[in-house]
Amino acid sequence: MTLRRINPAELSPPTGFSHAVTATGSRLVLLAGQTALDGTGRVVGESLPEQFGTALTNLLTALRAAGGTPADLARVTVYTTDVAGYRACATELGRIWRRLAGRDYPAMAVVGVVRLWDEAAAVELDGLAVLE
Repeated sequence: MTLRRINPAELSPPTGFSHAVTATGSRLVLLAGQTALDGTGRVVGESLPEQFGTALTNLLTALRAAGGTPADLARVTVYTTDVAGYRACATELGRIWRRLAGRDYPAMAVVGVVRLWDEAAAVELDGLAVLE
């Protein structure tokens, strides 16, 4: 499997994402939206960064169970009920991402939503990975 991250010089420098990712491989892994649910089905974490860390951990757990690693992520979408809060925490969220997933950034988008399936959730992540 090969992922090639493309960041054209004509676009603003990406911070914590890649502008485009090309993927070659034989298996797609579609990752369902993950919130900060613990093993009992409760949303944990009071702050957006706490919830982000748990949601990302859950996403990566699903990816590993499918045979993938964070470097296999081609696309991640982040849904949040608080875009302004997300932007305010961007530096901390970046540290959490690097600690859990490394520096191979997928193509990403952050989308503001009115609410998520789990009412107590402030953030949800879904993704697409390409494996050999």
